[in-house]
Amino acid sequence: MRCVLVGQPNSGKSTLFNQVAGYKAHTGNFSGTTVTYTESKVRVAGDVMDLVDLPGTYTLAGSNPAERETLNYLGSHHVDVIVNVIDASHLAQGLELTLELLDLGYPTVVGLNMMDEAARYGMRIDGLKLQELIGTPVLPLIASKGRGVRNLFVTAQRNAERRIIPPRPEYESIIEQAIQDIVQGLDGRRHNLNPQALAVKLIEMDAENLVANLKKMEIDAPDLLERVAGLQNKIRNVRGQDPIWVLSAERHIMAANLVRQVVELGKRQISWRDRLDDLLLHPFWGYLLLVAILLMFFEAIYGVGSAVERPLLTVFNSVESNLIALIGSETFFAGVISGILQGIAGGVAIVLPYLVPFLLGLGFLEDIGYLPRVAFMMDALMHRIGLHGKAVVPFIIGYGCNVPAVMSTRVLEDRRDRFLASALATLVPCAARLAVVFGLVAFYLGPRVALGIYLFNLLIIAITGKVISTMLPEETPGLILEMPVYRVPTLRTVFQKAWFRAKEFVVEAWPILIIGSVVLALLNYFRFANYLNVLVRPLTWLLGLPGQTGVPLIFGILRKELSLVMLRQALGVTDFSAALTQGQMISFTVFVVFYIPCLATLAVLRRELGYRDTLVIAGLTVMIATIAALAARGFVWFFY
Repeated sequence: MRCVLVGQPNSGKSTLFNQVAGYKAHTGNFSGTTVTYTESKVRVAGDVMDLVDLPGTYTLAGSNPAERETLNYLGSHHVDVIVNVIDASHLAQGLELTLELLDLGYPTVVGLNMMDEAARYGMRIDGLKLQELIGTPVLPLIASKGRGVRNLFVTAQRNAERRIIPPRPEYESIIEQAIQDIVQGLDGRRHNLNPQALAVKLIEMDAENLVANLKKMEIDAPDLLERVAGLQNKIRNVRGQDPIWVLSAERHIMAANLVRQVVELGKRQISWRDRLDDLLLHPFWGYLLLVAILLMFFEAIYGVGSAVERPLLTVFNSVESNLIALIGSETFFAGVISGILQGIAGGVAIVLPYLVPFLLGLGFLEDIGYLPRVAFMMDALMHRIGLHGKAVVPFIIGYGCNVPAVMSTRVLEDRRDRFLASALATLVPCAARLAVVFGLVAFYLGPRVALGIYLFNLLIIAITGKVISTMLPEETPGLILEMPVYRVPTLRTVFQKAWFRAKEFVVEAWPILIIGSVVLALLNYFRFANYLNVLVRPLTWLLGLPGQTGVPLIFGILRKELSLVMLRQALGVTDFSAALTQGQMISFTVFVVFYIPCLATLAVLRRELGYRDTLVIAGLTVMIATIAALAARGFVWFFY
């Protein structure tokens, strides 16, 4: 049995998924987070159910990638039941999508999520009456607290087993007549969607999508194409609008009528959340508080990381020294053992002490609802560099990992915007680069210098965006962003989110760190490292770095953390300050923050944009990294 979760962004759909399936889908509080679908097997009342979390979408019209992903899945996969998750505090908006789902002819159950927020707004919703009006079960739900979850899925399972199909909404006569005409034109042709549902979707499509979708559905019928186009023109002539807008307006009116019948409005409670927004979104104080919050964030990460790093490094250095003394420092075996130990130490003592608190803090800011406020305040900057304000979503995600950041650029409709957002998202210092910033700069020069590098990073991104957007001029629309309410995050969710992200490092990156350390040890033993260093020497000389930094920079393309772990090994020191000046630490870090994305990000760039654009972005990042590192080197030389 396959159960599909469908809902609008910020409806709590992915939170519901994680409640029953474990933490396997991202649940950030801004639209565009979940771009591809996630699935898992769950047990409901003793039976196994395939649970699918589709991208958050406001409609099934297919006007953007998230909508198309959802509609394509529903039209190309076997679906036993749809669980439609609605934010109860935005009931009218959610019901418009519900009416679209009822068109599809699948067993459907509606989950009214965030009932506690609706009550805070003074809304009293008569769920039983709504259930009677739309003809499908409507159940109260507070997904973040696990309330109503079991009842929702048991009801969904029962409806799927009994194949209880809710009635389709009835539109005005001209639409209904068009639906019947198209159903006749289909002439019994089979499709995953029922004939009426397919007819509605064909009426909504523009000419280009209509041809492409009929071909994808293997419906080779020129007469049907002509029939649909003629009916669309008829609707356009009578109503004066494209059919997609006529249907949208119909659903809007239906949803508003439903809300009038089932919702009783009381007095809204003005709470601390409303007053907090007055401060955090203030045109002056909001930006000052943003800088203050980032500074406290960095201070906290540095405080935890440095307190853990020092004793752990001391322990690993002691173990390594004792083992090497037993084996003999000049032997081949000693080099391998040293490489393994330094790779393990790099993960345990250098990366994880900063990565874990960073991910915990980022998850807290996401779940509390602050990151969308950052997106709102950064909208003006996005437009100044020629981007839609929605592009701030990939940037925010990029602070965790550049891979999902590039994937999330799918929420941008225009290819030019996707290219520009992808290029700039690769410049955002991800969690892997964070290890370099904190392990080298914050540890030896202090967290405020590390924050300075992050602010410098924002400046470079802004300048780069402005230059590229000038070369690719285009008007960008304004940002309409739904602002989620502030919520008190649950510790369980924050820790699950941090583990979900940290697991990528533990499972994928850490083995690469250990293997890379062993490879570097072997390169040093056989004296091959010098040849690689010579290849990169023009660049390291230009940046004023020691020649030994060449190999760490090369291996850093695999994983950014590798550049720091291997730097320690390449320089042959346990204390970087013994081999690098302050200026060299900053130059090396700035270069690593900007230069070629890791292999995983390059692979996603190729898939999303193609080989040509990927090569352009890779070359661009090397040029930007070099210029930025030289600028940082000049700044340090002038002021220090």
